[in-house]
Amino acid sequence: MGRNASAKRKASDIDLTGIGAYESLMTHLQQRLDPFGVMTSIINAQAAWMMHPQELTREVRRMSGDVLALQTHLMRRALGMPSTDVIKPHADDARFADPVWDDVPTWDIIKESYLSFTHRLEDMLYETPGLSEKERRRAAFWVRKWLNAMAPTNFFITNPVAIRKAAETKGESLKQGFNNLMRDVRAKNILMVERDAFTVGVDLATTPGQVVFRNRLVELIHYTPTTDKVHKTPIVIVMPWINKFYILDLTAKKSMVKYLTDQGYSVFITSWKNPTAEMAGVRFDDYLQEGVDQVVSTVCELCKVPKVHLTGYCIGGTLVATYMAWACRHYGEKKIPVAHWTLFTTLTDFSKPGDIEVFIDEAAIRALEKKMAETGYLDGSDMASSFRLLRSNSLVWHFFEKSYLFGEPLPAFNVLFWNMDTTRMPAAMHSFYLREMYLHNNLMKRDALTIADEPIDLDRITQPLYAVSAEDDHIVPWSQAYRIHKYINVTAPVRFVLSTSGHIFSIVNPVVEPPKQGFWVAEPERNEHFEHWFARSEKRSGTWWEDWLAWLSPQCGPMVKPPCAEAGSFPDLGPAPGIYVFEK
Repeated sequence: MGRNASAKRKASDIDLTGIGAYESLMTHLQQRLDPFGVMTSIINAQAAWMMHPQELTREVRRMSGDVLALQTHLMRRALGMPSTDVIKPHADDARFADPVWDDVPTWDIIKESYLSFTHRLEDMLYETPGLSEKERRRAAFWVRKWLNAMAPTNFFITNPVAIRKAAETKGESLKQGFNNLMRDVRAKNILMVERDAFTVGVDLATTPGQVVFRNRLVELIHYTPTTDKVHKTPIVIVMPWINKFYILDLTAKKSMVKYLTDQGYSVFITSWKNPTAEMAGVRFDDYLQEGVDQVVSTVCELCKVPKVHLTGYCIGGTLVATYMAWACRHYGEKKIPVAHWTLFTTLTDFSKPGDIEVFIDEAAIRALEKKMAETGYLDGSDMASSFRLLRSNSLVWHFFEKSYLFGEPLPAFNVLFWNMDTTRMPAAMHSFYLREMYLHNNLMKRDALTIADEPIDLDRITQPLYAVSAEDDHIVPWSQAYRIHKYINVTAPVRFVLSTSGHIFSIVNPVVEPPKQGFWVAEPERNEHFEHWFARSEKRSGTWWEDWLAWLSPQCGPMVKPPCAEAGSFPDLGPAPGIYVFEK
């Protein structure tokens, strides 16, 4: 009897028949060979279409119609007759911007054939029957990456601009392109900017200041006041630890911290240490307690104030939101050392995090954890590659074309330099972040997340919030950033802003004349859907920086003598930008 039961268990475990066997096989392949679902998601989509022949036949007919339309268009162009393009590139697709792609019939039909096939295939994958929404998006994502790689602009023989440049330069562009290729082979990366294009502390991060606090995780920089008086309540900015802090202090014209000091604010900013293998066990709790909590208490002590204005950017904003929930429980609503707070492009609800979700499931996280176990950290280049892949046309293939096919030098662009100045993440902290935030979405659940021995709940937060999101953000979809107002306490006033541009330029958004950008702003109602908020919000030209300061000014108290002057001096652990920013 025992032998029969064992045999039944083995047969059940193997399950070599039907759909169960197929699903078991694909799960095994993904976990062992394809943790990010590059191939298994595409195979699943193909299998789903084969099991729905009626829907597949309908899509084939549509493709046949596209082919017929393209043939008609080609015939009219060949005969010199006017003809409207069958399909046009998306407005943000710069690959076919050169007039030759429209003016010459041969290149026009190559362009349109590629775009037609690409758009039709992507639409098919998003509509794949029998798959979950996440599976469809994952399959579409990886196929889109393959289609982007196969674009005619990426090959010399099908790129008329590259051919023209080679002829005009008598082959010099190809020679220089080969040199650029060898440069990137040595760098083990497709470079976006030369590594010595800028020098931090000389060309970038030049706003005067001093390091006033340092521990094993973070440096705290205080910027030298530029006005005779400052608002009594200081501003503390918690930056992401994925990149260096100086994105908010690029140049004098683009520096948010300089703008704030010039407007009469006492400004502090975090500069996180670049972790080494010895810091593998550093936890998310440590970033909260030794990072945010220590920084906030230090500023309160230095400035002799009971509360600060706390600001968080991206993953730094997620940490700030977590801290606010933790501090409201730990200190109590009245004793929390934060009067009001701001979030820049921050996720707190990770249920729909955008394309980044293709890298987030149990198999993918296990693969990353295995890799981190060998080194003690996740290398910054791995994270940077993932984010570049989200926008592969503009962040990968654009530089492939310009560097290798055109032989052009890399642009000296400070934002790209910052983007490549990556940092590592401790294994324990990053594993916790991926699992608890992205995989399980516990931050939005009541008391589901325990931080530093405190079960936390965003609903305990009652402090006024100013939240900024980005219209074209590929890392933090604005519709998800908007949802923070649904989870904090109903009594907390919220002002929500949607800025034009993307994850970086929506925030690095200085005052310029004439205004180049714009933003939508309104106070969301408790259960208001983001589309309803957008429909009634006010559209303004220019930067939200001015609106933010109009919101901050009455809340940050009266103008007083700068606290560093009153106390004689703050601790001086060296000039800004500190030492952690130089760690590679």
